[in-house]
Amino acid sequence: MAQLDTLDLIVLAILLAGTVAYFTKGTYWGIPKDPYAGSYSLANGAKAGKTRNILEKMDESEKNCIVFYGSQTGTAEDYASRLSKEGSQRFGLKTMVADLEDYDYENLDTFPEDKLAIFVLATYGEGEPTDNAVDFYEFVTGQDVSFSNGGAADEKPLESLKFVAFGLGNNTYEHYNSMVRRVNDALVKLGASRIGKAGEGDDGAGTMEEDFLAWKEPMWAELSEKLGLEEREAVYEPVLSITEREDLDADADEVYLGEPSKHHLEGSQKGPYDSHNPYIAPIVESREVFTVKDRNCLHMEIDVKGSNLTYTTGDHIAVWPTNAGKEVDRFINILGLAEKRHKVISVKGLDSTAKVPFPTPTTYDAAIRYHMEICGAVSRQFVSSLAPFAPNENSKAEMTKLGNDKDYFSDKVSSQYLNIAQVLERVDSSQWTNIPFSILIEGIHKIQPRYYSISSSSLVQKDKISITAVVEEIRIPGSDNIVKGVTTNYLLALKQKQHGDPHPDPHGLTYSITGPRNKYDGIHVPVHVRHSNFKLPSDPSKPIIMVGPGSGVAPFRGFIQERAAQAQAGENVGQTILFYGCRRASEDYLYKEEWEHYKQILGDKFTLITAFSRDGPKKVYVQQRLQENAALVNQLLEKEKSNFYVCGDAANMARAVNDVLGKIISEHRGVSPEKGEEIVKAMRASNQYQEDVWS
Repeated sequence: MAQLDTLDLIVLAILLAGTVAYFTKGTYWGIPKDPYAGSYSLANGAKAGKTRNILEKMDESEKNCIVFYGSQTGTAEDYASRLSKEGSQRFGLKTMVADLEDYDYENLDTFPEDKLAIFVLATYGEGEPTDNAVDFYEFVTGQDVSFSNGGAADEKPLESLKFVAFGLGNNTYEHYNSMVRRVNDALVKLGASRIGKAGEGDDGAGTMEEDFLAWKEPMWAELSEKLGLEEREAVYEPVLSITEREDLDADADEVYLGEPSKHHLEGSQKGPYDSHNPYIAPIVESREVFTVKDRNCLHMEIDVKGSNLTYTTGDHIAVWPTNAGKEVDRFINILGLAEKRHKVISVKGLDSTAKVPFPTPTTYDAAIRYHMEICGAVSRQFVSSLAPFAPNENSKAEMTKLGNDKDYFSDKVSSQYLNIAQVLERVDSSQWTNIPFSILIEGIHKIQPRYYSISSSSLVQKDKISITAVVEEIRIPGSDNIVKGVTTNYLLALKQKQHGDPHPDPHGLTYSITGPRNKYDGIHVPVHVRHSNFKLPSDPSKPIIMVGPGSGVAPFRGFIQERAAQAQAGENVGQTILFYGCRRASEDYLYKEEWEHYKQILGDKFTLITAFSRDGPKKVYVQQRLQENAALVNQLLEKEKSNFYVCGDAANMARAVNDVLGKIISEHRGVSPEKGEEIVKAMRASNQYQEDVWS
C-alpha cells in the first residue's frame, strides 16, 4: 500500500507539472511555445522565457502605446507596424508592436488610463480569428470572462482601457470584418472606450490600402484631441539597426543564407513542422495538366514520408516561396547594392520590443531573396516614406506626389501592378543609394507561405500530398509589364528543372532551386500543413454536392478519390455530384481521365456536370448548371441533408452560387426569396454549406 501511495504521488506530481506547463504556455519553465523560437530569438538578440504580462512588458520598455495584431498573411502585422511608427514619429507616442498570441489578457482590467491599445485584426475564413488571435478572441468574447480583479462583464472591468481598432476583411465573405466588429463590441460591453471609428478595410473590393489611409487620418485627429497629443514633422526613425560585418564571410557557418531556422542552418531537419519551421519536402512527381502553350496548371506530388506531417482530406498545404532571381537583381541594382550583395549584415532591434523579421546574421542577397516580399503591392504611404531619400529634387517631388495623390498613384502604380523596385526605376533609373536598408526591411512585408487546397485523399495516399495550381500571370493592357505570381512560377521552375525543360521561362525568371547553400538535393520545396474545416461528412453514405470550377476542383479530386476508395472497400457511398467548369474541354479540362476512372468505380453514385464557358455558342458557368439541375439539388439538400461545398473564386463564382442556391430553395420549397436566403445562411451556420474560397 505504501508503494502504491508513493506511485500515486509521483504520477500526481508529473500531472501537476504538465498542467502548470500547459496553462503557463511553457513560460514557467522557460520553454518557448515554438520549439525553435528559442534558438531563433536568441540569434536575433532576444531573451528566452520572455514575460506574458503585457503591462509588465510596457513598463519595462517604457511604452505608453501598444499595437496588437491578429494576422494570417502578414498584412495586419504590416499595418500594425505602420501605425506604431506613425504614432512615434508624428505624435511622440512611445509605441510597440505585439503579436496577440505572445501575451495573456486577464490583467487588461488594470490597463493604465494614460496608455493606449490599438487592435489591428484580420478576419480569417468564415468569420474566424486568425491563428495567432484565437486565444485573445475567445477570452474577450467568452461568456464567463474574468479578470485579475475578479470583475464580471456587467461591472465594466475595462473602464480604464482606451483603444483604437481597425479590421481587415473581404466583402465577398458573409462574415465581413466580423473579428474587428465582435472584438469592438466585446471591449465596449466590458467598459472600454474606443477612440475614433472602428475602421474596416475591404480586400474584396481591392480598396484595403485606401480604406486604411482614409481611416487613420481622422482617427489620429480624434486621438490627438482626446489625449492632448501634438503633431510634429515626421522624420524617419529606424526601428532596426543594420551593421555590415567585416569579421564574417558569407560562407561562415553561423551566417543564415535563407535557412528558416537554426536546425536548417546546421543542416538538419527537426519537427514539428509548422508556420515557423517548414519541412523541405521532395517533389516526387510534377506534370502539366493544361494542353495549351500560353497557360500552365501544375499537378505535383509532394512526399512527406518520415516527416510526421499529417493531413486529412480537405486540408491545405503551405508552400514557402523564393523570389525570382530577375526581381532580386532588379531590387539590388536599383538600390546600388550589387557590389556588396553577399556582404554579411547583422540586424538588431533598437529597443527590446523591436522584432527582427528573419534570422541574423545574413546577407543582403539572402534577406531579399528569401525573406522580403519584394514583388508585393506597394502602398502610397511607403512610397511617401522613401521620398526624403530620393537621389535628387525632381525624384523627391515625384515620390511625394505619388504618396499624396490617390488618383495619380492609382494611374502610375496600382493599375500597373508595379513592385517597389519598378516604382523606383520609373521615377529615376539612377541608383537610390540613400535609402537605408532598415526602412526597406521595416516597410516591406516578410514573404509569406502560400496556401493551396490539397487535391488528394489522406485515406488513399497519406504520405504523398497532391497540389493543383494554375501558374499566375497578369498581362497589363497597354504596358510591357507582365506580373508573374511569386509562388506558382517558382513551382513551375521546379517542374521545368525536374523534367530538364529546354525552354525555361521566356521572361527570364530564375530561381535558387537548390536552396540555401545548395542543400536541397534533387527537387525540393519547403512546406507545412494547415488543417481546415472543409471536410467530407463522417458518414460516407451521406450525399455531397460540390461546385469547383478551374483549380477550385482541387479539394474535390481528393473527396472523390476518397469516396472511390471507400466504395472499393465495400462501403456504402452516397450520391457524389460535381459541378465543374473551365474555358474549353480541349484546353483546360482538369483530370478528365480521372473522372472517367472514378465513374467506373462509383457508377451511378458519381455524377459530373460540366460547364465550358468558351466552347459556345453561349458562355456557360457552373452556377447556370446548378440552376438547370435545381430539382435534384433541392431534393438532395432538403430530403437527404446533403452537404454542399464550394471552392474557387470568392468575388464572382462563389457569390453567384450562393445567390442561385437561395433562388433554388425559394422556388422549389415555395418560400419567399428572403426565406431562401435565410435557409442558405442556416446551412452555413450548421456546416451543411462549406466554402474554401479565395479572392
